[in-house]
Amino acid sequence: MDTTLSPALSGLEPQLDQLRETGSLFYQRGWSVGTSSNYSVVVDRNPLQLVVTASGKDKGRLARQDFVRVDQAGAPMGDGQPKSSAETLLHCVVAEHVPEVGAILHTHSVWSTVLSEHFFAAGGFEIAGYEMLKGLDGVTTHETSKRVEIFDNTQDIPALARQVERRLADANPLTHGYLIRRHGLYTWGKTLDDARRQVEIFEFLFECVARDLAIKGQLAMQP
Repeated sequence: MDTTLSPALSGLEPQLDQLRETGSLFYQRGWSVGTSSNYSVVVDRNPLQLVVTASGKDKGRLARQDFVRVDQAGAPMGDGQPKSSAETLLHCVVAEHVPEVGAILHTHSVWSTVLSEHFFAAGGFEIAGYEMLKGLDGVTTHETSKRVEIFDNTQDIPALARQVERRLADANPLTHGYLIRRHGLYTWGKTLDDARRQVEIFEFLFECVARDLAIKGQLAMQP
C-alpha cells in the first residue's frame, strides 16, 4: 500500500494526527462507527483552506493519507489526493461564516439520530437547566436554554449547505451546532480540542434528554 503523503498535506502531520486521534476516540465511544462521520480543521484563512476526512474511511483507523486539502468551495487542492467526504461543503460554509472556527466535527451517534427524528416535525428542541451546558462555548450558567435545530436529511448537499449558510448569516445565527434528521450532529470550535469537547457535551445532553423522555413515557425504548 502506498503510504506516501500527498504534497498538499505535507507539513500538516500534527493536524492530521490530531484528527486521527479524534476518530479513534469517537469510534471507541460509538459516535463514529463504520465509515460514518467526517472531520475537518482550518489550515489557512487567506484564502480559506481546510483539511477534511476522505470519503469512505474507517474513522477508528484513519491514516495520514485519509485526508484531503480543499478550498473554500470544497474542491481538492492538488493531485494525488483521495476523494473528499460527500459533505465537505457543510464544513466549508461553517468555516467561512464563523471566522473564529478552527475545526468542524460530524458524528453519527445513536442518541443524536433518535432525537433528530423525534423532534424533526418541531424543527428542533430545547435543552435547559443541565450543568453540562456550561461546556458549550460562551455558556457560563446552567440556567440557560439551548435550542438544537434539525435540518432534513437530503442527498442534495449543496442545497443543505445553502440552508445552513442562511442560518449562520441570520440576524439570530445558528450557534454551537445542529442535527440532520436520522443522521447526526455537526458542531465546531475555535480549536480541534474545543470542537471535540462540544461533541462530548452535546452527546451527554442528548442522552439525558432521550432518557428523560423515555422515563416520562414520551419516547418508546426497548428494555
